[in-house]
Amino acid sequence: MSAPTPTPADATAPLRPGRWQPWRQWPRDTRDTLFQLLLIGWITLPHLGHLPLWCGALTALVLLWRAQIALRGASLPGRWTVVVVLGVAVALTLLTERTLLGREAGVTLLVVLLALKTLELRARRDAMVLFFLGFFLVLTNALYSQSLLTALAMLVATWGLLTALVLAHMPVGRPPLARAGRVALRSALLGLPVMAVVFVLFPRLGPLWGLPHDSVGRTGLSGSLRLGGVSELANDDSIAFRVRFDAPGGQAPALRADDLYFRGPVLSRFDGLEWSASVFATTRNPQRMPDLQVSGPPLGYELVLEPIRLPLLPLLEATPQRAGSAPVLPDWTVWQGTDLQWRTDRLVTERLRLRAEAHTRFQHGLAIDGAELDALRRLPEGYNPRVLAWARGVREQLAGADPRTLATAVMAQVRQGGYAYTLAPPPYGRDAIDEFWFDGKEGFCEHYATAFVTVMRAMGVPARVVTGYQGAEPPDADGWRIVRQSHAHAWAEYWQAGSGWLRADPTAAVAPERVRASRALPPRPGLVAGALRTMNPALADRLRRAWENLDNRWTLWVMGWSRTRQFDLLQHLGVPQPDTADLARALVLLLAGAASVGALWAWRDRHRQDPRQRLHGAVLHALQRAGVAARPHQPLRQLAAAVRARHDGPAAEAVAQALLTLEQLRYAPGPGPGLGPRPHGALRADERRAWRALRAAAARLPACAAPAQAVPSALATHVDHPATPVGDAPPPSRS
Repeated sequence: MSAPTPTPADATAPLRPGRWQPWRQWPRDTRDTLFQLLLIGWITLPHLGHLPLWCGALTALVLLWRAQIALRGASLPGRWTVVVVLGVAVALTLLTERTLLGREAGVTLLVVLLALKTLELRARRDAMVLFFLGFFLVLTNALYSQSLLTALAMLVATWGLLTALVLAHMPVGRPPLARAGRVALRSALLGLPVMAVVFVLFPRLGPLWGLPHDSVGRTGLSGSLRLGGVSELANDDSIAFRVRFDAPGGQAPALRADDLYFRGPVLSRFDGLEWSASVFATTRNPQRMPDLQVSGPPLGYELVLEPIRLPLLPLLEATPQRAGSAPVLPDWTVWQGTDLQWRTDRLVTERLRLRAEAHTRFQHGLAIDGAELDALRRLPEGYNPRVLAWARGVREQLAGADPRTLATAVMAQVRQGGYAYTLAPPPYGRDAIDEFWFDGKEGFCEHYATAFVTVMRAMGVPARVVTGYQGAEPPDADGWRIVRQSHAHAWAEYWQAGSGWLRADPTAAVAPERVRASRALPPRPGLVAGALRTMNPALADRLRRAWENLDNRWTLWVMGWSRTRQFDLLQHLGVPQPDTADLARALVLLLAGAASVGALWAWRDRHRQDPRQRLHGAVLHALQRAGVAARPHQPLRQLAAAVRARHDGPAAEAVAQALLTLEQLRYAPGPGPGLGPRPHGALRADERRAWRALRAAAARLPACAAPAQAVPSALATHVDHPATPVGDAPPPSRS
């Protein structure tokens, strides 16, 4: 929004009410206002996915209302109209968010305030408030996503706001938007080196974009399991984490599907409706270490975990808790429970990058307390009576069989009982496992895992449900494998004396391609993605993988720039044991050096003169030495007249003609491309010849009795080298 300053009539005349005119005939205020409205729409667009529907609709209506006012040249609404709309927005925010505090409510009100402020654009002060709100709203995008796509959208929005800010400081005339955009881009590029230095060296103070009251379990796995919970995650195609395995001898490790189980919450308590974790397993107890025995060579891997808002790390089975194998996170407390689940002392609300080592051959839980085994056999009373009766019948038929044999019998029932694997199972009631096992026979991995554990417990075998992720996509060009939320999985473990806990995945019995081929569950495609996948599935997959590979590099090299990597950089630069104080000192030194360079450049730019100005001063000095009353404000034509008035003869006439020739070359337009006004830059060849002729003619003028300080050397030097920056002589005036 340009400031309301006097401008030409053709640029400020309002449009006639009720008439629409072509955009090239819009007044400047109309054009600038519409540009700002489009910019606000672009800034608001990324927030529509997590804002209430009424907020997006209200914002669109206000922006369209303001656009109509600008196009028709109508008056802005009164203050009370804006207050009423704001009151409605506050009431709707309280109704939907139950509060006016917090992230969701704050961003909602900020979007509404930004839209309503466009109805008060009466002065430059209002425009500045609008710019401030716009920059702040752009910044809030990082509260929801820090991906490369979000960064690009924020970059475009910032450029647009800077362009609007430049327009607000160009109040006269009708400057093109392209010109203001170039000025804004140049200003941003000038600040880019400082921004890069601050990004690299500014001490990392912890998670900046996570809020402590973010809701638990919004995305990713949940700390509990109710039938239908994991199936909702299976329809989410977003990235859960990326994993890259060490490649011995330069060759990628040959991993089987059984090696790609990433362990999450272990659920052993069942109340008939929901599975949850045991209190003993979730409590940190340094006296109770996990009973894990590994064998074979370790498998090193690197993992980049997206925020899951749960206090856990879904690491590969089995990652032991020992030096060199356990993950190390600075300023975090990480431990492994007796159920082999890795836990943290806080919610994972930021992207984490870690290294660990796992063993694909392992045993755990060989020695367990009898009371704990009894708890793992327990089932709630009054639930699923048909499954319990069926399990007791199988137990009677296989009297004396060990748990492995019983598990094989249950797997055979799953494989041969007419069960189907589906993402859309029918709804089940209170006795969900009964209905699934005997009636519906359609389910997802959680149905098969919970039914398997229930049957094993009914036969007197300790068992539990394990959730996490299974499988991964093929490695990309950098060796990274993507594990999506669609890889969310649930499997079972049962206990056998002498062997410990044994994994059983009943999903593999009914849908082997889900486990053995690590095939992720297909998400519900959108309109554009679905059409592209229908026409050319291979192209859609290649485009998605290429973009995700680029986004992964952004994550690793930009968003993954941590304090550890800052210290590594200082060590490479020669600092033996860097700390936060060393980072601060390096940052201050670099910024001070940049400020000094900028001050020197500004001083040089201030004293830099066009070569014609310096030569004009030298000519004045030469003429004053010859007794000519030459003044700095006089143009070349007046100097020629002063020379003719003071001296006679061929020498004076030659000086006068040389001065007139220079004026013609300097200011008068001509037919050739080299002629015409040229206020700045190096001298042209014809100008250099004219200056040399003037120097020779001025040297033949007779000197006065009281000559001024001569400067023939300066004149000769700067005629021969016209591009050299020179002193502070004022520019010649134009006649």
